[in-house]
Amino acid sequence: MAEEIFDIVDENGQPTGETVTRSKAHAEGIRHRTAHIWVVRKNGDKTEVLLQKRAMNKDSFPGRYDTSSAGHIQAGDEPLESAIRELSEELGIQASPDDLHFAGTFPIQYEKEFHGKPFKDNEIAFVYVYDEEVGIDNLTIQKEELDSVEWFDLEEVYQACQPPRDEKFCVPMGGLEIVCKYVKADEREM
Repeated sequence: MAEEIFDIVDENGQPTGETVTRSKAHAEGIRHRTAHIWVVRKNGDKTEVLLQKRAMNKDSFPGRYDTSSAGHIQAGDEPLESAIRELSEELGIQASPDDLHFAGTFPIQYEKEFHGKPFKDNEIAFVYVYDEEVGIDNLTIQKEELDSVEWFDLEEVYQACQPPRDEKFCVPMGGLEIVCKYVKADEREM
């Protein structure tokens, strides 16, 4: 299988015209784009978020709960088309462009070691919210990427990710804050 190729992007997530392989991007910390899709639902007076438990073979944060669905944006692709593809590949959700609500972007930048290798992440994440009805039993999860999915109370996840962070979760705070803000604004409009 050919290695993934990403657009190198500026601080706003706009492609510079240059590309980089996935391995080089993560070895050297070269900025690229990702699409993060947060599946949310109302349950009584609470908002819940569907989180995926990352597969144990993942190159970062194996076995921890993460964004509902997320993935790298391939060179030449647009964030929305990548978000639709990731939802389909990882969860089996067939979404249309109108089903996804763009909520914002945020930077992700960190250096850690996973599986004995350095991992330098430098991304601009494009955040989308999917609030159509989803039943866990109807999902087709991509076993290479994730072990399972589970509904969590959004506010409880937010609290658990405050320092000192509950190591059960690896959801990025930037994305979590964008989703919380989106949900609060959406509730005010109702």
